[in-house]
Amino acid sequence: MKTSEVGLALIKHYEGFYSKPYKCPAGLFTVGYGHVIGNGINLPDNWNRHFSVEEINDILKRDLARFEQGVLRYITMPLNQYQFDSLVSFSFNLGLGTLQRSTIRQKLNRNDVKGAVKSLLQYNKANGKVLKGLDLRRKAEAKLLGS
Repeated sequence: MKTSEVGLALIKHYEGFYSKPYKCPAGLFTVGYGHVIGNGINLPDNWNRHFSVEEINDILKRDLARFEQGVLRYITMPLNQYQFDSLVSFSFNLGLGTLQRSTIRQKLNRNDVKGAVKSLLQYNKANGKVLKGLDLRRKAEAKLLGS
């Protein structure tokens, strides 16, 4: 499976577009739609520039391939396109390790979609506080996951 236009729009909306590298809230050098540059700590000289929309979209396609493969590896129940998009967005934001260890994965692999949706909504905090942006993203992902 590949991320649909719906999933791509969701990721782009919540990640935001940055044509020049910046430090994200986690303190990592990032560009485009949430692409961590190298180890995120050191910014190579050739990355300290503005990137074109085409370059950013190419980076996003390469990044998405890894998350798409991870979702397919960790989730054993058959997924519809919306569910797949939801999980790719979630993993893109929080990492495949988070999906792998999550109750979302456990519940889906037991065909408990309602339970997985409820679990997904819990991933809306940073440092113990609900963040509006994360809450909105999780609600959008939960809507897709429950479809």
